[in-house]
Amino acid sequence: MRLLLLGGTKFVGRAVAEEAVARRWEVTALNRGTQPAPEGVRVLLGDRTAEDGLAALGTGEWDAVVDTWSWAPAAVRASARRLNGRVGHYAYVSSRSVYDYPLRPGADETAPVVPAAPDLTGEVPYAEAKRGAELALEEEFGGSALLVRAGLILGPYEDIGRLPWWLNRIARGGPVLAPGPRDLPLQYIDGRDLAAWTLDAVAARLGGPYNVVSPAGHTTMGGLLEACVRATGSDAELRWTDPERILAAGVQPWTELPVWLAPGELYDYLHGCSVARAVAAGLRCRPVAETVEDTWAWLRSIGGDAPQRADRPSVGLDPAREAELLES
Repeated sequence: MRLLLLGGTKFVGRAVAEEAVARRWEVTALNRGTQPAPEGVRVLLGDRTAEDGLAALGTGEWDAVVDTWSWAPAAVRASARRLNGRVGHYAYVSSRSVYDYPLRPGADETAPVVPAAPDLTGEVPYAEAKRGAELALEEEFGGSALLVRAGLILGPYEDIGRLPWWLNRIARGGPVLAPGPRDLPLQYIDGRDLAAWTLDAVAARLGGPYNVVSPAGHTTMGGLLEACVRATGSDAELRWTDPERILAAGVQPWTELPVWLAPGELYDYLHGCSVARAVAAGLRCRPVAETVEDTWAWLRSIGGDAPQRADRPSVGLDPAREAELLES
């Protein structure tokens, strides 16, 4: 397979590049060249935010393209128009954020989505940006474009900082504020499993939207944090704390306590979708222990500090606030 990657040096794009190279696909990546691409990837320089930033794609044909763009959808519209007729299949890593809030538990790909437009430029909210990009591809390719609606993504190369924060916090040891309930089911996807499923789907020429995240309950909050304790080998003591007490203290779920949400509408929205369609199309998710151990190994290999996306706020609970909650 001749694969074109739009990106290919960070988190999901890097995982896709490495998976494709491992399959002995011929991989070309268009990016700004600010970070090295994985070995075996041919790089074309281009900045999708610049005028004529797609000039390097003026010639060439590919069996498929994988696009991970997360900003204004006009860039996806431009790449779709430039490549239409020269790529066999177009896959876009979208997001479950395109769904209109709230969602009923177990909602599938037919759930209502947020309003958006394919030609938006400038600063565009994340959900509208992802949905607008989907519309741009539907406009150019109809229902044949693959829309990979990923949920929470964890694993090596993570540049949001969620799992890295938990690993580094637990590695410090001592009492750790663990947000309950301990058996709270989670939905997430290892970036490498997302990459493998996407390339399988590309090879099978699947089209339309797919929720790509683990089945509900693939692990729990307890399973995740206990895996972090085992991976780091620390003496951390997980002190499970009721959601009501955490919320009453003004602690922000998802940001101050990454991954975690208290049971309720937002939890149902982010941790309760149906993935039956993706599972039927071959989605397989590795055990949480493997994701945690590999992320910890990667963190140690780079000195412990995970890269941080400039367009996302840093995550994690201030140590003084944590200590105060543990003592109260």
